[in-house]
Amino acid sequence: MTYITKPRMRHPTLERNAVGYTRRDYEGKVSTLCAGCGHDSISAAIIQACWELDIEPHRVAKLSGIGCSSKTPDYFLGASHGFNTVHGRMPSVLTGANLANRDLLYLGVSGDGDSASIGLGQFAHAMRRGVNMVYIVENNGVYGLTKGQFSATADRGSVAKKGAANADSPIDLVGMALQLGATYVGRSFSGDKAQLVPLIKGAILHRGAAFLDVISPCVAFNNHAGSTKSYDHVRAHNEAVSFIDFIALGDEISAEPAPGDVLELPQDDGTVMRLRKLTAEHDPTDRVAAMNLVMAHQARGELVTGLLYIDPSPVDMHEALNTADRPLNALGKEDLCPGAEKLAKINASLR
Repeated sequence: MTYITKPRMRHPTLERNAVGYTRRDYEGKVSTLCAGCGHDSISAAIIQACWELDIEPHRVAKLSGIGCSSKTPDYFLGASHGFNTVHGRMPSVLTGANLANRDLLYLGVSGDGDSASIGLGQFAHAMRRGVNMVYIVENNGVYGLTKGQFSATADRGSVAKKGAANADSPIDLVGMALQLGATYVGRSFSGDKAQLVPLIKGAILHRGAAFLDVISPCVAFNNHAGSTKSYDHVRAHNEAVSFIDFIALGDEISAEPAPGDVLELPQDDGTVMRLRKLTAEHDPTDRVAAMNLVMAHQARGELVTGLLYIDPSPVDMHEALNTADRPLNALGKEDLCPGAEKLAKINASLR
């Protein structure tokens, strides 16, 4: 987190949205992430999406776990509710908060280590229960906060900063979300703002479990020869004569490929990471077709980006459980304790 705040002064001519807020009102504290980190671009996309949707910041509850990605809620929507949970437990804490107060907009931000390893079970149940939330995974394939160990989404054969090769098969959270019943599933790239902002806006407006996997390369520990999630090719290269544990400032990659095009990210070892943007012909309401599309392109070494699947008639957790329309935290003793006579009738009906 950070204790560095931005100036409160606002220029009087800044554009305001329909609820009277400027874009600056949706910002948070100054980021302490590495310069060029794609996570900051994701934060900027969240800010832009909320501003364009005229969302009042105090109506948002943002929750996270542990890791670089889970630090980012401190950097956007500074006037919203926030809770930083323990490692991997964001989905269950968010589920409880959602049950208590269904009137808030719930935004869960996690990482590939936080969700695909220790939090995999939490992720699975949030998806299958249809928790009304926006679940964003900032995916870089490493544990950046603890110096670059492989995460469960790292590609087999990917080489770590210290030279070790990953021998394990990667977990595809998009494929899991589709199988588990998420009703809004998409994938994007942190550098493709034109695609990412609309995907976040759609997820916010969706009623149900909305999941977004955002490829966000780590500039510190996954930006080297052998990494399959590197973007060194877009920066000027310096040949180091000795190893110094210092993270140099750098520019983040950004790109806006046309629908159907492939964004190729060449690696220093000759491999290429390929992100293919969906075409208009893809039917996002066909869950099986989305799963087949993801698997087919994975076999070709490509990650498909865009809106993969959406259920036009989703059922969220509150509808499935038939909870009260009023938030549970607004119910008084008279509502929650019907009295001995009614309780006796309920008990009798269960015998």
